[in-house]
Amino acid sequence: MKRKSAWILTFIFAFAVLAGFFVYPAPSGDCVKGLSAGVGSSTPAACGIFRNFGVNTFRPWKLGLDLVGGAHLTYEIDMKDVTSVDRDSVVNGLRDVIEKRVNLFGVSEPQVFSARSGEKYRLIVDLAGVKDITDAIKQIGETPFLLFSELKAGVATSTPLKDAFTPTELTGRYIVGATLNFDQITGKAQISLNFNDEGAKIFEEITGRNIGKQVAVFLDGSLITAPVVQQKISGGKAQITGSFTIDEAKLLVSRFNAGALPAPITLVSQQAVGATLGNDSLKRTIFAGVIGACIVMLFMILYYRVLGVFASAALLIYTIFTLAVFKLLGVTMSLSGIAGFILTIGMAVDANILIFERMKEEAKKGLSRIAVIEEGFKRAWLSIRDSNVSTILTAIILYYLTTGFIKGFGLSLFLGVVLSMFSAITVTRTMLRAFVKS
Repeated sequence: MKRKSAWILTFIFAFAVLAGFFVYPAPSGDCVKGLSAGVGSSTPAACGIFRNFGVNTFRPWKLGLDLVGGAHLTYEIDMKDVTSVDRDSVVNGLRDVIEKRVNLFGVSEPQVFSARSGEKYRLIVDLAGVKDITDAIKQIGETPFLLFSELKAGVATSTPLKDAFTPTELTGRYIVGATLNFDQITGKAQISLNFNDEGAKIFEEITGRNIGKQVAVFLDGSLITAPVVQQKISGGKAQITGSFTIDEAKLLVSRFNAGALPAPITLVSQQAVGATLGNDSLKRTIFAGVIGACIVMLFMILYYRVLGVFASAALLIYTIFTLAVFKLLGVTMSLSGIAGFILTIGMAVDANILIFERMKEEAKKGLSRIAVIEEGFKRAWLSIRDSNVSTILTAIILYYLTTGFIKGFGLSLFLGVVLSMFSAITVTRTMLRAFVKS
């Protein structure tokens, strides 16, 4: 067991070193240019470190609005003409459309999420790094536009699909709503469209002259579907069938409703967020986190002696692994997310304290050191599991039932707690097994 633990520990240490280089911030643009040009003596010392150790720029850190600055916009959705059944679908469709508009605007990693307070529905848009708020508002602030188009006559097969259609007079304002249902025989997902009386007449004419041809639907100029007309459709009801997954069908329904139902959005607040305050807060937060972690490790070493050294080493490994997971998964780092991560550092040590105190109790029974270690971990596990599971449930609730910075706090708390369990149970136990004397 001792030899096996030594090999596992070697692998953990090696992986921690690689993870440490991975989480280290990538060099600045000037540094990258200097390294790529082979600059020698004129390259800063920090750039030399990157060059010597081969740190890459794979998956750079994603920083939140509070760290890099940008725009924070809040829109209110007018739901007075939308039935309660369709409201969630409308909100989801509007959010999807706005995300597309923001991406076309060139914003990196925009955050668009919905919020509800009583009967009020809102969309919150965080645009990190945006300098010109006026252009962003202009790009976002229009109600989505849905348009049906016909296939052009004599169009070449090589013509891009989006350029092969001619707009018709049928737009989203003629659609009453879209719903998701399933074929009673095949069970496949399909979309049902309901038109008003005027829209039913226009749709009947369009389908009548396009049997066997495609009729495309565009939302804000982007093609969302182009089904083939099977027959002339009368009565104002239509179904779109195909090999849809349930998620794809739900997305189409949301987009139809976003461009069809009368739910205009109104900008109710805008805020320019400067990066200066965020950077200052970030420095203070990191400094406080480092000081707090050092005090915790010092306490563990003074109180538990050798066991405290092992716990401190496991804490450092936990910190590196957690940051690596954050960066690998593309977690957007904000001040609230960093606060959640710092909180989990203390929780990681808390598990070690439970284990060490249990080991003290087992040692009083006269057991061997190996037995003390195994019994200590075994009997402390139930308390560690229960406390961490309750925190994980809290983090899940915060992530799914809140928005904005609180959601980021919940995500970092969840990931941190999961990894802290690995740190306390696996890393600390492996070190004790590898170094304990019989």
